[in-house]
Amino acid sequence: MSMILSASVVRVRDGLPLSASTDYDQSTGMQECRKYFKILSRKLSQLPDRCTMKTGQYNINFISSLGVSYMMLCTENYPSVLAFCFLDELQKEFITTYNMMKTNTAVRPYCFIEFDNFIQRTKQRYNNTRSLSTKMNLADMQTEIKLRPPYQISVADLGSANGFAPLSVAECKGTGKISAAPHQRLEPVTLPGIVSFVLSLLCGALNLIRGFHAIESLLQNEGEDFSYVIAFFLGTAACLYQCYLFVYYTGWRNAKSFLAFGLICLCNMYLYELRNLWQLFFHVTVGAFSTLQIRLRQPQGKSPDYNV
Repeated sequence: MSMILSASVVRVRDGLPLSASTDYDQSTGMQECRKYFKILSRKLSQLPDRCTMKTGQYNINFISSLGVSYMMLCTENYPSVLAFCFLDELQKEFITTYNMMKTNTAVRPYCFIEFDNFIQRTKQRYNNTRSLSTKMNLADMQTEIKLRPPYQISVADLGSANGFAPLSVAECKGTGKISAAPHQRLEPVTLPGIVSFVLSLLCGALNLIRGFHAIESLLQNEGEDFSYVIAFFLGTAACLYQCYLFVYYTGWRNAKSFLAFGLICLCNMYLYELRNLWQLFFHVTVGAFSTLQIRLRQPQGKSPDYNV
């Protein structure tokens, strides 16, 4: 018997489940499919916006739009056109019900669990094709699928069931290339981290302003030392680079942050004649604080398992 078994709504950037239909089937095949759901949810940002995956007796279909993915599990003989019409209906209702700010700022898994009521009602309608309303335009969906068919994902593309193997898909037809290496995410930002980021920007701005003032002074007085201008601008670059290292992951990130801090210290030592002790103390302390926050905000070792 062809039917939809379950569906879920997942945030693309981190795989956070926003809502899902209640699933009571505990068969071996369903448990295996849940594993694939978890792996796919962690790789959504690397995949095209419309995909199908065949897993023995079942198919997993999903579409992604505006940072949210709509996933469903159905039997292998369920019509593909109906499957994507079902997902399209979920997408339209979810976008209408919840704004993007709510989905982007959600922190708890299944925080929109009430959407399950709509999923269940829609699932029942699509499992009884005779009850489907005539307003559904299956011809449009058939045409769209023919023009832009869903990308076919194989089990081998996902690698091992633990979800850590990189995708082996090199190219998606009509969608460009998929990165072979998963995006390295950093741990969530903390309040001290935000403070250090803002203070680093402030120090960079102060150095930049003083640098322009030094240029003006240099143009007015030929005896001024041009090296002060260089020191101010190097200090600005070091502060902004620390901001970059705090936000993004790069290789040798900790070592680079220490080098940036060392450059901040050297610039302030050179500028000791133009700054008082409190100013020097402020700039060096902010540099040290930012270096500490970069050190503390490490890459996530594993994408969180939300029991999708």
